[in-house]
Amino acid sequence: MEKIKSNLISTVHYLSKDIGQRSYLDIASLHKTATYIETLFSSFGYEPIRQPYAYRGNTYQNIAVEAKGFDSSRNDLLVIGAHYDTVIGTSGADDNASGMAGLLELARLVRGNPISRTIHFVAFTLEEPPAFFTKNMGSYIYAKSLHEKGIEVYGMMSLEMLGYYSNRKNSQFHFPFSFLKWFFPDTGNFIAFVGNLSSRQFSSTLKKSFKAVSSFPVESLNTPWFIPGVYFSDNYSFWRFGYPAIMITDTAFMRNKNYHKDTDTAETLDYDKFAELVRGLFDALRELP
Repeated sequence: MEKIKSNLISTVHYLSKDIGQRSYLDIASLHKTATYIETLFSSFGYEPIRQPYAYRGNTYQNIAVEAKGFDSSRNDLLVIGAHYDTVIGTSGADDNASGMAGLLELARLVRGNPISRTIHFVAFTLEEPPAFFTKNMGSYIYAKSLHEKGIEVYGMMSLEMLGYYSNRKNSQFHFPFSFLKWFFPDTGNFIAFVGNLSSRQFSSTLKKSFKAVSSFPVESLNTPWFIPGVYFSDNYSFWRFGYPAIMITDTAFMRNKNYHKDTDTAETLDYDKFAELVRGLFDALRELP
């Protein structure tokens, strides 16, 4: 667990402190981030593929690697992704250096211990505004490329803010609808699996696998796609092509008061909980049917 924790800290600190703001305007910083991600993927033994595309006169890039599954009879793909850009004005430790750190660490762990199903690990660019909710999101570009190739997707996991937790009562202070406070914990120490109605089966299967191998508190919610917060990540892009997809999140602004602020720093994250979560997700991948 200490190796996982130290790797998570290293990535979050590098992205949020050494590089800092990674908005769509910060072209040099985004390219530096992409090179860092590519270098780490390569160090794990992968062969990274860059997927460039143009937006507002500049070139932005997704970076993807493939971890082959050991069961050749499975022809459906699992996609695990996280975005590496930030909004203007923040260095984005939780949003989303934490998701990127989790993605890289899962890729490292899977490289040494393949699962039955092939996984694409993808670092997405341009999740944040002004590209958000448009066809210019990096995740839309990637999901579209899979659709055009006729690739079957078993499910997509969007790693979106994974590092902020609190054991204080009422630290989970916001819910998509007020009545949900009667059904979900008011202490912000859990991870949430969030998806649309069409992703219920995938969400349920992953949650069951996660609970079988980890004691980390987990909650799930599947609602119509347009409920606020449910579509606020790269899972939305995959829904647009009919793929089951869920967001794995610490619930962002529903818990973390630093969301989209300059106070979203590396020092605010709980790396012990973060490492426990990543280990649980890795073990859950190995439990998937």
